[in-house]
Amino acid sequence: MHDVKKNDSQSKIKSLPIMLFAGTMGLGGLCAAYKKLSKIFDLPGEIFSALRTLDCTVFCLLSAFYLFKLLKFKEEVKAEFSHPIKINFFGGFIISLFLLALAYKDAPRLYYSLFYAALGLQTIFTLYVISFWIDEKFDIATLNPAWFIPVVGNLLIPIIAEKSQAIWYYFSLGLFFWIILFAVIFYRLVFYDKLADKFVPTLVITLAPPAMAFLGYVKLTEQFDAFAAILLNINVFFAALILFSYKRFIKLKFALSWWAFTFPTAASSIAFLKAYEITQSDFYLVLGVGAFAALVASILIVGFLTAKSIINGEIFSEK
Repeated sequence: MHDVKKNDSQSKIKSLPIMLFAGTMGLGGLCAAYKKLSKIFDLPGEIFSALRTLDCTVFCLLSAFYLFKLLKFKEEVKAEFSHPIKINFFGGFIISLFLLALAYKDAPRLYYSLFYAALGLQTIFTLYVISFWIDEKFDIATLNPAWFIPVVGNLLIPIIAEKSQAIWYYFSLGLFFWIILFAVIFYRLVFYDKLADKFVPTLVITLAPPAMAFLGYVKLTEQFDAFAAILLNINVFFAALILFSYKRFIKLKFALSWWAFTFPTAASSIAFLKAYEITQSDFYLVLGVGAFAALVASILIVGFLTAKSIINGEIFSEK
């Protein structure tokens, strides 16, 4: 009996999907969005501390399990790292690390340790992924907005880092490859077969790059100019487009890709709330609070369905 349970546990770890780190991205985004909202409405700091602890706990547990998978089942990890879609979710681990650094910015030693670890990984990961895209031949059907994830990591750095000239490197990379990838992905969405149902939620990822580019640009330049307004309005447009297209989401069967609803919504909420801080426009405040409400609802729903799927073992058989 003991051997059966042990084999079952190892089988589950062997099948542990890297896409689960999209969940820690969502939790990290919730922490950051709540912190921004709490500055505006003077909300309790205890809630932020609880959210931060939850995010850290889930991230550490998931990382420990995936490290065990790496040590025990190297070929399975290698297969994920060589997969045209799954490789992008390794960026989810790095983004989660950045978000933890942001959450613990009030603890300088921990902040710098997490930030520089994530910075090193992001620098190497970006070079590797771009080389991977160039060297391999891909079917255009494998393209979906999840390909933005490695790019989003670069756009996150200026938001979290101390301002310096070197940080422009990461902002420039993120902005450049976001524009290129968007053109290619939009071409695929318009002229080729529609996305498989399980990848439809990744369309929400289109919210993240313009929101984060706006936040990074405003921090680096310390001004809300025409370019900042362009980035923010692109985010507004995609938010409106997602809402306008709600029917394509409501009948979907649950999959891990549902976590794509969370982090981009958090990024949008923070961008709108930042715009409110600068302009004092109630329009942006309504958008920011609305996006935050949608974020909380999506995390509660997707978190519940994920937990249920883990208990039933469905997560470990998802392709």
